[in-house]
Amino acid sequence: MKNKYVNLIEQTFDFPQEEFQVVDGELHWNEVPLMSIIEQYGTPLRLSYLPKIGNQIQRANKLFNVAMAKCDYNGEYHYCYCTKSSHFSFVMEEVLKNDVHLETSSAFDVHIIEDLYKTQKIKKDKYIICNGFKRPQYIDNIANLINLGFENVIPILDNKFELDKYKKLNKKCKLGLRIATEEEPTFDFYTSRLGIRYNDIVQYFEDYIKDNPKFELKMLHFFMNTGIKDSAYYWNELTKCVNVYCELKKVCPELDSLNIGGGFPIKSSLSFSYDYEYLTEEIISQIKTICDRNVVAEPHIFTEFGQFTVGESGAILYSIIDQKRQNDRELWNMIDSSFMTTLPDTWAMKQKFVLLSVNKWNEEYERVFIGGLTCDSHDFYNAETHSNAIFLPKQTNGEPLYIGLFHTGAYQESVGGYGGIQHCLIPAPKHVLIDVDDEGEYYTKLFAKEQSYKSMLKVLGY
Repeated sequence: MKNKYVNLIEQTFDFPQEEFQVVDGELHWNEVPLMSIIEQYGTPLRLSYLPKIGNQIQRANKLFNVAMAKCDYNGEYHYCYCTKSSHFSFVMEEVLKNDVHLETSSAFDVHIIEDLYKTQKIKKDKYIICNGFKRPQYIDNIANLINLGFENVIPILDNKFELDKYKKLNKKCKLGLRIATEEEPTFDFYTSRLGIRYNDIVQYFEDYIKDNPKFELKMLHFFMNTGIKDSAYYWNELTKCVNVYCELKKVCPELDSLNIGGGFPIKSSLSFSYDYEYLTEEIISQIKTICDRNVVAEPHIFTEFGQFTVGESGAILYSIIDQKRQNDRELWNMIDSSFMTTLPDTWAMKQKFVLLSVNKWNEEYERVFIGGLTCDSHDFYNAETHSNAIFLPKQTNGEPLYIGLFHTGAYQESVGGYGGIQHCLIPAPKHVLIDVDDEGEYYTKLFAKEQSYKSMLKVLGY
């Protein structure tokens, strides 16, 4: 009878997969033996597999360039990385190895750009797309970049009053306009709070930008909260945006770029299925068709991929330190950390990640719930793939069980307050970087030790 954990996974999913393999009953991730990492560093442990970042960037570049070639598309493709997805220096350095551009969201973001320039990691010709509702310090920092000679800084106007605030500019400034897209019918509100209404875009340009010698409108920007989906809603919003672009281009010849924002999803389950090639080709084809219909040259395409860039590079490993039976149906496996502090998306947004056992793949499995260490009733994780239940190997022979949640590389540290106060003062785990040398062998580097009680007490004023 096939009742081992390995049998369950192989029968439920298409397994093994490109990044997940099992060798001698233990999980390998991107050919890295995770039990060896655990033996060296212990748990809980946050991992960043750096080669995945470059792989994702090159994957998107190929998708768009192939789609443009197939459609005989005359514009260029520019990949931008959303720094808000992960601001860490090791992420930025890996991203910039692939000759991509950057998107910022706040005043402090711009200081990162300045540091990257001082350390010669970027040059002044890099596209810097500045998004968000901008407070005075953010605008001052953007103006400073432009005055220093960063020739491709493009502040994206989020509202009609932002333009008046760029008073410190002494050089001509390229601009973008953000469209306020309509939200999905199931959303809490109808129109995005970000951007300028569709119907106001062209008139705003005519009234405030067209005859102003300080500014040059180069980009129209739109962003969909739902991401890029093969749905009537997405295609309808894309069509509206491209039609506005064509209308605006006819009165603004210098306009030449369309920013379609972020949106490529990442794998959140072993059953994940998404046709990247089809979606990319359909986007390029529809943009070209609408432009041809309006007798307008195709725009250069910008994307702002954040989660797609770094999400699949991350993982976090836990030990199961105890098992508690609370009633006839609920068996709890307790981890040596907290989901609320290490993976805040799991309780704040009900986000799902790929969950797998690291060891004991040849043991029988059982249905369990997984709980964190805090005293909060929401500090648990379940998996929708198995009807809100998780199956893990049984704990036998007194050997510890280890589990991993994968594709956790985007947003978790910043949303959770990296290096700050954690719920119930549960410490942030060690953070280890994994890279590959010229011979293809992996090596590790400790980026951060486990958070100490002294650092927490200092923040609290003790």
